[in-house]
Amino acid sequence: MTRLLITGATGFLGEPAVRAACDHFEVHVVARQPLAASRAAFHPCDILNTRDIVRLIEDVRPTHLLHLAWIATPGVYWASPENHRWVEASKRLLLAFARCGGTRAVLAGSCAEYDWSAAGVCHERDTPTRPHTTYGRCKLELGRWAEAFGSARGVNVAQARLFFLYGPREYPARLVPSVAKALFAGTPAPCSAGTQHRDFLHVEDATDALVTLTRSDLTGPVNIGSGEPVAVRDVIGHVAHACGRPELVRLGERETPVGEPPLLVADVSRLRDELGWRPRIALASGLRETANWWRLNRAA
Repeated sequence: MTRLLITGATGFLGEPAVRAACDHFEVHVVARQPLAASRAAFHPCDILNTRDIVRLIEDVRPTHLLHLAWIATPGVYWASPENHRWVEASKRLLLAFARCGGTRAVLAGSCAEYDWSAAGVCHERDTPTRPHTTYGRCKLELGRWAEAFGSARGVNVAQARLFFLYGPREYPARLVPSVAKALFAGTPAPCSAGTQHRDFLHVEDATDALVTLTRSDLTGPVNIGSGEPVAVRDVIGHVAHACGRPELVRLGERETPVGEPPLLVADVSRLRDELGWRPRIALASGLRETANWWRLNRAA
């Protein structure tokens, strides 16, 4: 069985990715603490420390790499200089991976790599990549470097450009959990008008797509999304219905952030036609299940 190393294994994407990957790989994970009831081998490691990275790769000698770890603190990661440290650490990780015989790497990228002022339906090859944030610029820099590096060193590299994910264990201040937690507490949920359309995908679907991509030999940037534009106000409506408190939603009480594009959705042609992958979780049922998770884990 091929040996897969997953970084960021305790994050929002990490835990479901580990569960999905264990059916196909011998899985080794980099995390702050062991995952409960997991078949994966646990390796404590500071990825920002060069010696730790080299020692880890030499010990594990993975054939495959799914690199999810990155700064992800909401409200901070968009502009943080820490993004640059993660670019350099990720390059060192890939260098060590190639030296030890690794052959396939998938990096978690972002729709923030696209030029949102020119975006609408984002295609990997046709939509301009002029990111407006430090986070987007650093993800794009790493993806371009990794693609050239992989070509030179015989490593198949893909960059998974993730769109708007939701699901259990998401950071509480983000859209779906913030609305659900407010409504379950019986307090109003102030929201923007929600007229902007986005591409939403359940985290379990996203991680299934990531593992499918890791098992493939598809290279270059690949959008990970549903391909379906959905108004933000409709997402809020699904959550409110699942919580049973639609009267507490306050659409339009918050200003829509400056620079928000009216439409941002993935062209999923590569994902669908070249990888042969499609989402399985319908938006309404996924949001209902997610709201129920927050009902049971209100203190999370």
